[in-house]
Amino acid sequence: KNATVIMACRNMEKAQKAESDIRKSVPTGKQEIIQLDLADLESVKKFVESFNAKYSQLDFLINNAGIMVPPFTKTKDGFEVQFGDNHLGHFALTGLLLDVLLATPQARIVNVSSAAHRFGQIDFENLYAEKIYNPSGAYGQSKLANLLFTRELNRRLVAQGSDVMATS
Repeated sequence: KNATVIMACRNMEKAQKAESDIRKSVPTGKQEIIQLDLADLESVKKFVESFNAKYSQLDFLINNAGIMVPPFTKTKDGFEVQFGDNHLGHFALTGLLLDVLLATPQARIVNVSSAAHRFGQIDFENLYAEKIYNPSGAYGQSKLANLLFTRELNRRLVAQGSDVMATS
């Protein structure tokens, strides 16, 4: 389809191996690796700066990173790591890329969630799991947040008459 796939990856060594494997399967494919750590909002900003310096359109943004049930850990910015990486990182990335998405006809934003959203609850009294940490509950909360964000983003896009769609 003559598309360029941007591989946004935290671990560059693993990314280069994946890129090599892809090249073996699709030798004519075009891909580029740009480092991105969704658990570090400064990394999100740097990724967007790198992307915007080279590209002026973005047809598909697929938010598919996920950390699942680790021991209690915080992101560089101080958030519980599952909520920070799985939701806040994607939220920031999407927001920072929204101008280029809006400038791309029929762009699509796909937020990958999980059936684990079913046991998720947004606990505003313990949003970053600092009072009580339940790894599965925190994961479910992050996945529910993905779905709520997607629904509200798409509602706002439709309300402004945009042809950009957010889905999950």
